[in-house]
Amino acid sequence: MKKQTFLGTTILALMLMISGCQSAYYSAMEKVGVHKRDILIDRVEETKDSQQEFQSALERLTTLINFDGGELQDAYNQLNDDYESSLQAANEVSSNINKVEDVAEALFDEWNDELEQYKSASLKRESSKKLAATQRQFDQLLRSMRSAESKMEPVLSSLKDNVLYLKHNLNAQAVAAIKGEFTNLKRDIQLLMNDMNKSIEDSNKFIEQMNKS
Repeated sequence: MKKQTFLGTTILALMLMISGCQSAYYSAMEKVGVHKRDILIDRVEETKDSQQEFQSALERLTTLINFDGGELQDAYNQLNDDYESSLQAANEVSSNINKVEDVAEALFDEWNDELEQYKSASLKRESSKKLAATQRQFDQLLRSMRSAESKMEPVLSSLKDNVLYLKHNLNAQAVAAIKGEFTNLKRDIQLLMNDMNKSIEDSNKFIEQMNKS
């Protein structure tokens, strides 16, 4: 029981420390003229870029699907390289989405707090409307990002299985078997690509709207 309490306290302390570091970072950036909305736009851009990198890594996997003769070791090396690239890109996608969510929460909290500083009721109402509209658009963007993110793990898991299978079975039969698996996997990849494209489209709309505001 004491160990569980200690572990819970440690996790909470780490979370508070990370939160404190983020707050200090935002404060430091604001002192040099870079505000939370600017950081949010940059992080949405970074997330979009990492999603596109992930897509590129998956698209290269068609090399193995179209494998027809040649060196089997080369086929394995190509598949393994593309899997590792996909895994790294997927980790960057998830990390960037978390960063986007963090700065958005900080921005909306600040915006909401500053509403109480208005003396003009009309200006306060207008700002409140813009806050609500921006939050709605961001919530849609975040759902889109998380939806695409949730489809990455099953695809990566299937890719890892194929990499391991080919590693220990470097023969023509193994390549034929993997081709069959890839036929099914392609459907999952296409669904993931569709979600990624939707998320990228929502990112572009959000960035455009933020730049107009």
